[in-house]
Amino acid sequence: MGTKLIIDTDPGIDDAFAISLAAVSADVDLLGVTTVFGNVPLSATTINARRLLALCGRPDVPVAAGAERPLVHPQPFTAAYVHGADGLSGLSDTLPEPTRELESVDAVTLMVSLLEAADEPVTIAPIGPLTNIALLLAAHPGIREKIARIVIMGGGLDFGNTTTAAEFNIWSDPEAARRVLVEENVPCVLVPLDLTHRCAVDYEWLEKLAASGGVGGALTGLTGSYLKHYPKALGREGIVLHDTVAVAEAISPGILKTERYPIDVDTTFGPSRGATVVDRRRAQARAEHPEGTTPDNTVEVAVDTDLDGLRAFVFDRLSGSR
Repeated sequence: MGTKLIIDTDPGIDDAFAISLAAVSADVDLLGVTTVFGNVPLSATTINARRLLALCGRPDVPVAAGAERPLVHPQPFTAAYVHGADGLSGLSDTLPEPTRELESVDAVTLMVSLLEAADEPVTIAPIGPLTNIALLLAAHPGIREKIARIVIMGGGLDFGNTTTAAEFNIWSDPEAARRVLVEENVPCVLVPLDLTHRCAVDYEWLEKLAASGGVGGALTGLTGSYLKHYPKALGREGIVLHDTVAVAEAISPGILKTERYPIDVDTTFGPSRGATVVDRRRAQARAEHPEGTTPDNTVEVAVDTDLDGLRAFVFDRLSGSR
């Protein structure tokens, strides 16, 4: 049927677009959705995920709730100032109510069961804090062989969005992010702010999607909080659908151009807590200064894409054009 996919998410406006992109794509076998704290508390992210699947007509997709807080230290604040108090610009309750019950098991248990039952390796797309994924890999190390790759929206090479140095998903649980990106031997693709900001969509794109009706029209109706926030962040009209860029890569491997780099995550309590430290020096230069290198592991980092092609890919699917 195409890409076998599990999405781990904290909806969130950009998560809403990302979940919907996978849910309406005929070439995706969406096995399940798991939720995590992040943009808003877990109770809100969970009902949002369920309502979005109802919007997309996908009662077949199970949803399980996961971590309600980080592994070690409390999350200082949510991103309600970007997404609205309910995560969807105050409009979550305007979406269809789910007809499928929330799974009685937790997120990690659901992921394990889905992975074990799959007849081929599964892609996981974590588009929120990495707490559930760290717990999965820590508690079930043998499950790694059932994971094709983990496509992560998170981090920044040259800037952050929550602090000067840190992107929100990584900053929300740096210890979990370090466990996944640095300490585990699982293929990872990191989709950072540097690229997602370049993939921003303008008001004309949104207006055309709104006019398409259906899922695309409903999603644009949820962007009110984004439309207030992003002109300040970008310095121009438009919004950034961060998580949708990562899910596009999960669905269509290679739609993003990647380069392999050593990486570390700052888990200290200085001004760079939560920063992704990506070593972009040439290998020969790193070898001359081994005492200053990041860990030996490397991660595929998304650095470029056909911007218009990516926007068209997302538009065509959400509008029902493809």
